[in-house]
Amino acid sequence: MEEKEIQRNMVEWCLPHDINLDGVEFKSMASGSHRITSDFIYFRKGSYFGLACFANMPVESELERGARMKSVGILSPSYTLLYRYMHFLENQVRHQLQCPGQYSPLEAFYEDKKAVLPPMGNGLVTACPTWSVTTINRCMHPEMKITHPAGCMSQFIQFFGEQIMVLWKFALLRKRLLIFSPPPVGVVCYRVYCCCCLANVSLPGIGVSVPELRPFFYINVADITALETEMSYVACTTEKIFEEKKELYDVYIDNQNVKTHRSHLQPLLRLNAADKEKYRKLTEQRQMLLYNQEVDGDCTSTEEDLFILFFMELNNRIFQILSEVAGSIDPTLTAEHVRAMGLDPQGDRSFLIDLLEVYGFDITLVIDNLCCP
Repeated sequence: MEEKEIQRNMVEWCLPHDINLDGVEFKSMASGSHRITSDFIYFRKGSYFGLACFANMPVESELERGARMKSVGILSPSYTLLYRYMHFLENQVRHQLQCPGQYSPLEAFYEDKKAVLPPMGNGLVTACPTWSVTTINRCMHPEMKITHPAGCMSQFIQFFGEQIMVLWKFALLRKRLLIFSPPPVGVVCYRVYCCCCLANVSLPGIGVSVPELRPFFYINVADITALETEMSYVACTTEKIFEEKKELYDVYIDNQNVKTHRSHLQPLLRLNAADKEKYRKLTEQRQMLLYNQEVDGDCTSTEEDLFILFFMELNNRIFQILSEVAGSIDPTLTAEHVRAMGLDPQGDRSFLIDLLEVYGFDITLVIDNLCCP
């Protein structure tokens, strides 16, 4: 039955009409969506990012098998500003369910947006049903405003708890992270974004030789070929079959259960004392921020800013110390250095060895007289 549903997916309308939309019909409507009434979904299509809003309406029609399901979406070279069109897309998908074939609001939106959009390298401004190219916000971290009622970062922290510190290590090591969850998938796309935020570094020159941790957002079986060549990514799926395809990922996250089939990464699944202390500090800072917002009405700093800055400063401190040690006469990393990074000399040994290798630091790690080049 699932296969039949997937086969029925088709692009009904788009602007411009000659754009290649192969696979978008699967990306913009997550597998299993027939069980829910509405959702939103972020996805990748080539070098573009998409946001689609999905809705499901019961109808008395044998042809439509008692349900009419549609998605209306846009594409952009950047995912960071797509949220601005969420409300429009939600309204339009409901309009399309109630009045199928009335595309004039979508045409007007496309005409309005393409006039103010920067030209792409190939001159394309694409739409499915409306794709728009938006300006890219070039700041320290991407702007991706959140529509989840509890807030993206808050929900992410509450969902994973201390396990965030495990995800942080895998993200910093640029591993391939795949999150499985049944629909709705919108909030899971936010978890993809949050995982990418764990690996931010603002020190110049750091990470230039490592693969970028790229958000793929929602993926399905049509993306398997693309994933085979990816060195580093974070993605989510509603399709359980991916769990069996171990060659496509390093870390599999089934709801809150984080696991890896790679034996050398398994020590990183265990939380140590330093991990618990870092999580305690993060929780403390969140509580202080929420207190200030409630008591003083201070909304200058958001929970998202706090979250991103917490991990960026943590990462910067680690790489600052590694850079200083690597440039010294005696490039040896001691337990004292490791503790100054906020890491556990014993518990984070495996993580540090991987980190030195991934980022190309020529440093000797010496802890408790155990030497490892």
